[in-house]
Amino acid sequence: MAQQRTVPVPSSWMTPSGRYGRAVARACDIGIALVVLAAADYYGVGYDLLLGGLMALSLLARRRFPGTVLAAVLALTLVQFLLHDLPEVPLASAPASYNVAVLFAMMSVVHHSRTSWMPYLAGVTVLLATAAGTVGMPALGLEPFVDLDMLWIFWGMTLTVWLTAFALHTRRLYAESQAARAWHAEREQEQRVRLAATRERAEIARELHDVVAHSLAVMILQADGAGSVLRKSPDMAESALKTIAATGRDAIDDMHRIVRVLREGNPDSGTPDPTDGSPPRRLITLDEIKVVADRARAAGLTVDVSVEVGEGRLSPTEEMTAFRIVQECLTNVLRHAGAGAGVGIRLHEEQGTLLIEVTDDGAGTLAGGGIGTRSGGNGLVGMRERVELAGGTFEAGPRLGSGWHVRASIPTRTA
Repeated sequence: MAQQRTVPVPSSWMTPSGRYGRAVARACDIGIALVVLAAADYYGVGYDLLLGGLMALSLLARRRFPGTVLAAVLALTLVQFLLHDLPEVPLASAPASYNVAVLFAMMSVVHHSRTSWMPYLAGVTVLLATAAGTVGMPALGLEPFVDLDMLWIFWGMTLTVWLTAFALHTRRLYAESQAARAWHAEREQEQRVRLAATRERAEIARELHDVVAHSLAVMILQADGAGSVLRKSPDMAESALKTIAATGRDAIDDMHRIVRVLREGNPDSGTPDPTDGSPPRRLITLDEIKVVADRARAAGLTVDVSVEVGEGRLSPTEEMTAFRIVQECLTNVLRHAGAGAGVGIRLHEEQGTLLIEVTDDGAGTLAGGGIGTRSGGNGLVGMRERVELAGGTFEAGPRLGSGWHVRASIPTRTA
């Protein structure tokens, strides 16, 4: 479950944040409460100071419970007017300057409310409560206390305060939305970086596995063969040693290319960079299939290759993917079947799709054992990942009787 976190809102001189912001907000609340309390103390009639004090005390909670505070202040205002209209001696002044607490409470609802309808409800409630002063509330014994001219003044003050608070409310929501957008953009960027790093590690792992596994398999079999015929047939031993040397040189070239990708972060490419003074990188094409097939034959396999793909029909990436699949298949045959196994390799293009099929008869001298029998299947995983990244399909499994088959289809670029 994803962990939720509060999105920080950018601070400014109007909306300070952190400990300083909380101190300023608390000081403002206390200042507003003292203003209301001082206004109530000015009258000194009956319960004015008590009512003003309760209103001031309620305003201290206006940020956390704005709706409740507005309701409490309106209720205290109603009590104030009821006490003012007592038939004997008025026990409160009405209207009074400390009724400004109603405007402060309404402003708090508009500015701090988290719902879209509360600001409008607060404004309408205060306007209607003020309008009730022109007609009174006979059921409660409340007589009219303002005329029409005074009503327009009260409404003008109410609308001015409401619009100011609503502007601050809109600004706060905009700042929060911008902060949330920036936070999510940062998280998305971090996620993209992690995914890119994961893809790069997987690609490098596949390249290392293909280069090291194939080269070592060929070199081990050639070295074993050279050792067994060194005295009986020096020519065959010399040929095997040449194959080992050529395979090692190609493996070193591939390792240099992979290390360069690790250092520079550049994708595999055959285009040289004239600025770095380095030699051009070796471009892997379908012609390399014949080279690895020859080395497999030198290692003792019987390899039949058929490549029916028009020149320029594949992109460099597609050619490298096809080559790596064939290379890994030959590596697996050398490791698990050994010399004497027969391998059939066929590549052809059909309706915009490159079809790759590699089969072996499992009749090698190492069948049932092989070099590195503790393999975890990284080769098959790497081939499947390559094909899926190219948008194709992959299938591998044992054949009826003996042997193994690998089939892959890759959508091709139209030249």
